[in-house]
Amino acid sequence: MIRILASALLAALAVQVAAQTPAPPARVRGTVEKLDNLVLTVKARDGGTVNIKLPENYAVVGIGRAKLEDIGKGKYVGVASLGQKDGALVALEVHIFAENFRGLGEGHYPWDLKPESLMTNANVADVVSVGQDRMLTVQYKGGEKKILVPTSAEIVSFEPADRSALKVGAHIFCVAQRAPDGSLSAGRVNVGLNGITPPM
Repeated sequence: MIRILASALLAALAVQVAAQTPAPPARVRGTVEKLDNLVLTVKARDGGTVNIKLPENYAVVGIGRAKLEDIGKGKYVGVASLGQKDGALVALEVHIFAENFRGLGEGHYPWDLKPESLMTNANVADVVSVGQDRMLTVQYKGGEKKILVPTSAEIVSFEPADRSALKVGAHIFCVAQRAPDGSLSAGRVNVGLNGITPPM
């Protein structure tokens, strides 16, 4: 009897812990189908349709084109990378953040752009030219990485944008929170400007 009660108690605790564990964020990539009553409908890259609930004070951040030369010492960047070459990660893309985004998502962690891809959000401590490429030394709390940025890497910058940029057909990237009922919500949407597809 005691064993049965103990097992039941452990099962109840496991369910409670599972219920308290927040679901991992959902990264939504796609094009805007409509925005209606603060519900953003997105045609996802996989062909499915996703609805995202937005708060009254939601923000829109523009993604614009940038150049390799724009990646300077002291910039706060996000770098999606894959594999290594000569001891350095190789960048697929670099996002140059506006100063008010410094510290956003800081760290080095797995990313879902491609299998085994990584994301590093960090401060650029040094930039060295390697032929036409750049070798970045980036630092984040608790770590440092060397990342080779080839000329083939896509470089974008985060820019101020009006809500009007969130129009039908615009390409977006959004990190949304998933509620227990499966619905998604987000306070910020990143939108490509002038036809750009956010590479994240």
